Order: sequence, then C-alpha cells, then structure tokens
Amino acid sequence: MVRRFWLAVGLVMTFAASQGAWAQASDTRIGFVDTERILREAAPAVRAQKRLEKDFAPRDQELQRLAARAKELQVSLEKDSVTLSDTERNKREQELARLTQQFQRLQREFREDLNIRRNEEMATVLERVNAVIKRIAESEKLDLVLQEAVYRSPRIDITEKVLKALAASDR
Repeated sequence: MVRRFWLAVGLVMTFAASQGAWAQASDTRIGFVDTERILREAAPAVRAQKRLEKDFAPRDQELQRLAARAKELQVSLEKDSVTLSDTERNKREQELARLTQQFQRLQREFREDLNIRRNEEMATVLERVNAVIKRIAESEKLDLVLQEAVYRSPRIDITEKVLKALAASDR
C-alpha cells in the first residue's frame, strides 16, 4: 500500500514537472525558411546562376554544335547508305562513332564541371543566407529556425524577411 502511495506521488510529481516543461516549451519561438525559394529568388543566388550560365555557355554551344554535326552525319549516312561504297560507308560510320564518343565524353565532363561549380557557388550563397537567418533569428529572439518541414504555418515563415535582408545587404 505504501509502495502504491509513493508510486502515485512520483507519477503526480512527474506529471507536474512535465507540465512545467511544456509550459516553458510553449514559449519557444520558431521560424521557418524555405531554402528552395531562397535559392530561386535571392539576389546572390540569381547572380550565381547567371555567372554559371555565362561561364558555361561556350562549352554548351560547343556541345550543341557537336550534336548537330552528329545528327547531320547520321541523317546523311541513313539517306546515302544504299549508294555509298562499303569503304565510304565504313568511313562515315567510324566518323559518326568517333563524334558520338567525343560528344558523350565532353557532355559528361561538362556536367561534372557544372555540378562542381554549382555546388561551390551555392555553398557560398548558403553561407551568406545562413548568416542572414542567424541575424534575423537573434533580432526576433527565435529559439529555432527550420529549413525543412512537412508542414509549416505561414505565421512562422520568415523567408520573405530573409529575401529582403539579402537584397538590402546587396545595396
């Protein structure tokens, strides 16, 4: 009987303590930032994307020229295959295979280089974004800022504030 009494007292105390912790936790201020939107709309992210496009445009154009040349060669080969001699057809097929292989190699290198540069650029942007988020969190006395969530209420979304702060810091 005494044992049950102390068990009940322990449960009541645990419940009371958890209620106090819950009350304290309910004062917790939370913010949310939509990182995808930031990377799409923030001025530093837009500039980084334009830099990437400008830097990689010549290589992209070269890939497009190679693809067009391979397509021309393939169409020509299909159209003229009946009238070509075996040696000429073999020569064109080898040229097409060489061109296709070169295109695939250059395309793979292009993608790898682009991904590396994009990751570098976005890391720089994210460092800046995180610094702005931290400043906003401190100024608004937020206890926690989330960047991913299954659901979030619009009232805790500080994405617009982050975008404005980034734009203001660019001026």
